[in-house]
Amino acid sequence: MDEDAVDGTDTADETMQWRRDASTSHTVRLLWAFGVGTFFAAIGTVVCWRLYRLGSEAAGGPGGTVVLAFIAAFAATVLALAASSHTEAHLTRIAEGLPIDAPTGTSLNRAIDAAVGTVVMGAVIGALMGIGWYVSQNELLAAGAGPFTGLAALLIPGALIALVLASFLQSVGAFDREEGTIYLYEPEQRIDLSLVNAVSSRRIGDTTIVSLEYKQPDGQYVAGPRRIAVPPAIADEIRAIVETRRVRFSERVGQRLRGIGRRVGQRLRGIGRRVGQRLRGIGRR
Repeated sequence: MDEDAVDGTDTADETMQWRRDASTSHTVRLLWAFGVGTFFAAIGTVVCWRLYRLGSEAAGGPGGTVVLAFIAAFAATVLALAASSHTEAHLTRIAEGLPIDAPTGTSLNRAIDAAVGTVVMGAVIGALMGIGWYVSQNELLAAGAGPFTGLAALLIPGALIALVLASFLQSVGAFDREEGTIYLYEPEQRIDLSLVNAVSSRRIGDTTIVSLEYKQPDGQYVAGPRRIAVPPAIADEIRAIVETRRVRFSERVGQRLRGIGRRVGQRLRGIGRRVGQRLRGIGRR
């Protein structure tokens, strides 16, 4: 499915298709890169700190400087590869002398996202830890390095939340406007909008989370997803169809109520006439 299908492409049979994943959604991609990058950065920070300590203990100040220079060079190489328009070719040449296969296609994109996320979040964690160390050494705050190390530690649960949200925002499906049916493919589910009583939506980046409120015909529970992630164009179509059906239903109910009212009024007027006739007959007698 091409990039155009992300926002819902129209086909000849009135079907709108979409795909939301890290390849087609900037929101999912950023959340995934932040989550994975933070976990790798936390591990890398511990490893780099141990290497720095070992280098400093083995060769003093120059040893620690060499370790820092190696880390900076590695980070710069990752960013340069990510910014290059020939990333795949560069990685292929690098992998020729190694017993590994260079990633390609989607795997390459995800690897680059993870690597960039690791470098960026490693810089953030390193900056927080460095500021905390400086504040602690110079006694600039009564709490010492606590606020900065605590903020760095909070990035871990934040990364977990980002990964969960990225997983939730991924979706692949189609929307048949003629039938008023949503088809989800991962996992496979079918949603009939005639069973939906109301919808509400909340937009997150380039994705809209649609909440579905199902009807309960004869008091029976209707199974189906209560929240789905779709492109904004699909969400607008779903909301328009559900609201149109609600208006039509309200109009039918209003017409029936007006019909019942007219019939009741006619019967009451008939009863009133008969009662009046009897009362006039009693008066004449």
